[in-house]
Amino acid sequence: MPKEKTHKGLAKRVKVTANRKVKRHKAGAGHLMSSKTAKRKRNLRKSALVKGPFAAKALRELNA
Repeated sequence: MPKEKTHKGLAKRVKVTANRKVKRHKAGAGHLMSSKTAKRKRNLRKSALVKGPFAAKALRELNA
């Protein structure tokens, strides 16, 4: 039986924390920032956690 491969596209976008939580960046901070409020831009700089079944799927894909 061969080893399972890591999903490299996902591995470049997320990190797995010490407690096996999946950390991601928030969407919407790429461009068109002048129309967004300072509060919204500040909150987009913070990282977020992947929740629920998406986190379980991500951990499977990352072989973590």
